[in-house]
Order: sequence, then structure tokens, then C-alpha cells
Amino acid sequence: MHFVDITMFYAAQGGGVSTYLNAKAAWLRQHSRVRHSILSPNIASDAGALVRVPGLALPGLQGFRLPLAVGATARILQRLQPDLIEAGDAGPAAWSALQAKRRLGIPAVAYYHSDLARRVQTRLGGAAMHATRRYLCQLYRQFDLVLAPSRLMAQELAGMGVAGAVYQPLGIDSGVFAPQAGSAALRRLLQLPPDARLLVYAGRFTPEKKLAVLIAAVARLGRPYHLLLVGAGPALPRSTHARVLPFVHDQRQLARLLASCDALVHPGDSETFGLIVLEAMACGLPVVATGGGALAELVDNSTGILVAPNCAASLAAGIVALFERDRAALALAARCRARALYDWNTILPQLMRRYAALLASAEQGDLDAERLCVPD
Repeated sequence: MHFVDITMFYAAQGGGVSTYLNAKAAWLRQHSRVRHSILSPNIASDAGALVRVPGLALPGLQGFRLPLAVGATARILQRLQPDLIEAGDAGPAAWSALQAKRRLGIPAVAYYHSDLARRVQTRLGGAAMHATRRYLCQLYRQFDLVLAPSRLMAQELAGMGVAGAVYQPLGIDSGVFAPQAGSAALRRLLQLPPDARLLVYAGRFTPEKKLAVLIAAVARLGRPYHLLLVGAGPALPRSTHARVLPFVHDQRQLARLLASCDALVHPGDSETFGLIVLEAMACGLPVVATGGGALAELVDNSTGILVAPNCAASLAAGIVALFERDRAALALAARCRARALYDWNTILPQLMRRYAALLASAEQGDLDAERLCVPD
């Protein structure tokens, strides 16, 4: 049995899609005899289960490369002889997956990781957004199963006319992301006073993350609040209360940074899931997040505070309110929620059961949940 993932969003520099695919690969190696391959134009060269497809770097893709030719990529897929394909973006990779699906007679799954329609609306306006929604409907109706990382995204797909999109969240490694990963060395490195309240954001520095709002909120608060921004992207507004650290590739190093802080603050209002929020919660950090996007599905009153989006005053008030509460209780609840509901050992068996049901309904061999070693 051979499963293949194909996406333009897999890259060595990490990100949510890369984390998901690496976790899937590791889980399959440990729990099954299923072969697993990952195809991406961002891979330097073929290396074992990683297969490079031709791609082109274009402006506006945040460093990712776009697959060049649907037919050529489909032929690479055919040569791999997969039993199931999952496409992780809505571009040429998805059309290649559909072409290989038809030629091989196998099921194809689409995972709607990125809210493409909203991104297009932000950059090109309403007419382009409506055209994108029609395009997504035409594309995803041809897949056997469409997955969405949040209930919000499943609802968005239904609104486009993609009936039956299934909520399938991402997960975290709660053995890596844990409170004990923290260290006092970070505060010494930052030369913070003992009473400092250390806030952290980690992720891409892009406009939809609303980091200018976050920096303005922390500037309003002043001492003893200090903000650590971990990531990469366009230059951010300067602030005496904020420090920027480069993007962290290694998950253990990221966990060490998160667990050494007091709270995670996420001002973005267009998240399709919010993996960094879960990783911080697993490290025992309460969260201040905006009520927009999918973050409200992860954060509630027991694990943090939700605030109005696009408002520095509201975000600042939420941060103050968080530190007026019992942070130890919030931290414990955050850790327990992330570990109980979103550990990869819970999430990936869910996904494998979906695969098994899909393969069974498509009469593809004799694969079942037992052969996949999927626990009940």
C-alpha cells in the first residue's frame, strides 16, 4: 500500500503543512507497513520518500514554488503507483492529482489548508474572490474526499458548493511541546527584569497576521510587558518593547522558546487552523487571540481570552485581563486540552480511518483499519 501527498506548500523551512506531512510520515513508519511519499517543487532533489517536481518561483508565493506542468507532474505520480493521493493545495498539484486519479483508478483526497478565496479578496477584490470560489467549487467537486482543518473552513467550502467537506484538524506532538521544555536562559538572553511578562508570537510576518496591531498593543502597555516575535517576512515596525528572533526550523527549539514565555498572543483574524496556538497551549501557555478566523475553535475562556480583531486597544485590554486571572489554571487547562484532543496519536488515526473508508468504498484492494494499525 502506497500513499502519496503532493503540495506546493511542503518545504524545508517548515510551516503548518510541512509539520502535518512530516508527522504523517513518521506515524506511518511507526504504526503501519504503508509506504508514504511526499511530492513538492520545493525539494532540492529526490531523497528517499521526498520527490521533487519541477517548479517555478513567482512573486507573492512567500518563497514557495509553483509546479510547472500538470501533465508532467501527473506522470511522476503515475510512476509512483500510489493507492491514494492527497493534494494539499488548490493549484497545479491538485489538477495533477486528479489526472493521476483518473488514469490509475484510485481515490484522491484534497486538504483545504489555505483560505485561497479570502487571500484573493484581500489582494484583488470582491470580483476576483467570487471567481476563485467558483474555481474551487469546480476543482474540489472532482475529489473523492475534501478535508478542512477547522469547522469554519468546512462551512466556507459548503458555502462555495462543495458539499460534504469533512472537518479534520491538524495536531501536535505533545511530547515535544510540553511545559518542561522551557528554560530561564531565554530571559537572560533578552536581559529581561525578573518581573517581565514575556509575550510571544511565532509564525510568518505577513500582513494578514496583523502584527502591527500586536506591536501597537504592547507599546500601549509598556512595562512590564515584553514581546518576542519569532519568524520571518517583511520588516516590522520598531518598538522598544519588542524583540525579533529568526524563524525556528526545529520543533524542539521552537518548543523551548514557547515554553519559556508567559503567554502567546495571536492577532491574526484569518487563520484556517492556528497550529502555533495549539503548540503553545501544549507548552502550558494561555493564549490571547482574536475571535476572527478559526482560532475561536481552539481557545475558550478556560484556556485564554478572545478579543475583537484589528484593534490594538482591545488586544491590549485582553493581555492585561489574562494576567489578572489565575494563569496556572489557564496553563493547565491549555495543556490538557491540546494533549487530549490534538496529539498526533489521536489525530492521525482519525485520518487513517477516513482513508480506509474511502478505499473500501472505492473497492481498492483489501485495505482496512486493521492493516493500517488504526486503533479504535
